[in-house]
Amino acid sequence: MNLQSDDFELFGMPMQFAQDRAQLDARWKDLQREAHPDRFAAQGGAAQRVAMQWSVRINEAYQRLKDPLKRATYLCELNGVSIGAEDNTAMPAAFLMQQMEWREALDDATGEDALDELDDMVQAARKQALAKLASLIDEHKDFAKAAQEIRALMFIARFAHDVDAKHEQLAQ
Repeated sequence: MNLQSDDFELFGMPMQFAQDRAQLDARWKDLQREAHPDRFAAQGGAAQRVAMQWSVRINEAYQRLKDPLKRATYLCELNGVSIGAEDNTAMPAAFLMQQMEWREALDDATGEDALDELDDMVQAARKQALAKLASLIDEHKDFAKAAQEIRALMFIARFAHDVDAKHEQLAQ
């Protein structure tokens, strides 16, 4: 293992958006077992510290690879395209209108049924955006457009969180 390897190389996974989650999980367990500090107890403190570094590196890579949004962001960055979420919030007008409609619907929602319907719409939009993202990255290698789709997914994720929060608020 090489600490300088990218996450995909470290896990022996193809450098693409589409990943087999079961294979990723199994590989993470294998890598953690190989790098567990207890396996190096007989070799002294230095070996255990190196094993701990490996364990941390493996966990960080796993967190990036298992989350579709983080994985897509990482792939864009590996291909020289920054997401720029902090300073680039430009979105297509249709997407912004949809966000405004969702926000109004969330503000107007007074019951679980309305929130469930809104949640279903948001999850459908997320699923559609993830499929588009997979196509942009894996088929078209269009990382600039993928970056825009990632920013849209970030908006969707924040809104989904707000819907969940309103669910909790109504449950109290």
